[in-house]
Amino acid sequence: MAKKSSVEQNNHRKELVKRFAARRSALLATANDESLEMEERFEARLKLAELPRNSSPTRVRNRCEITGRPRAYYRKMGVSRIALRELGNRGLIPGLVKSSW
Repeated sequence: MAKKSSVEQNNHRKELVKRFAARRSALLATANDESLEMEERFEARLKLAELPRNSSPTRVRNRCEITGRPRAYYRKMGVSRIALRELGNRGLIPGLVKSSW
């Protein structure tokens, strides 16, 4: 089980990403628009730098929904490899069968 503080910090980052998504996308569109003048684009970059760092989507870490484990994460299921195996053994994931040879 992951530290509760790490999981809560990641949840806080997800909230910040949602809150600043519209503002960030508008500033990025302005900053990357080559038809605008260089000064306008530079101002957009400065305003973008003033946004909180944790509002960037790349700061969000994929974590297991069950255990909070940050590594060996399966995006399709939303869980780590360990949780996936436990759920598969219990028969809670349709179509997943434990292999043995």
